[in-house]
Amino acid sequence: MSPETITRRISHGTQRICIAICFGLVACQQKMADQPRYKPLQRSDFFADQRSARPLVEGTVARSDLQADEYFYVGKINGSLVDRFPFPITEQTLRRGQERYDIFCSPCHDRVGTGLGMIVRRGYRPPPSFHIDRLRSAPVGYFFDVVTHGFGAMPDYAEQVPPADRWAIVAYIRALQFSQNATVGDLPDKERHALAKSKK
Repeated sequence: MSPETITRRISHGTQRICIAICFGLVACQQKMADQPRYKPLQRSDFFADQRSARPLVEGTVARSDLQADEYFYVGKINGSLVDRFPFPITEQTLRRGQERYDIFCSPCHDRVGTGLGMIVRRGYRPPPSFHIDRLRSAPVGYFFDVVTHGFGAMPDYAEQVPPADRWAIVAYIRALQFSQNATVGDLPDKERHALAKSKK
């Protein structure tokens, strides 16, 4: 057998192997890309309840849903309402709180927290003013709890407002309470002097 014939046969053999490999890869790719699967809420004969969408295993908690920090997620420590925020309150926190308050709270509580929002003016049951003594002395955990679970005619906002935003709203409520009951003596020296000059 001549070298040319051997080379030709090897070439044909190599081509066949390459073609077989390519077909094999295409077949594997097809099965991997288009695997057997259920469509959402499709019936399944495999499970006794015939549901393809399986319920969560009892007792399991998603990694981001543990919420083990009672202080942050509940506003309590050992069942008692907290009177301190779980993180430092910054200007950014207050601005976020104001934004969320204006969206979710002001329709009933109004922009300054007197309880005379637009919905109340149209007949909804009025909430108490944030500026009464009882609420001015209430711990911050109380406000967090009310936003989370609702109170009286007020529905809960746990689904609409995440915990960090609830705390930001509470911080802004505290700022509103302070602003409506502040005295000249509460002002920093610079602002106090400026106010005194403006009155002269």
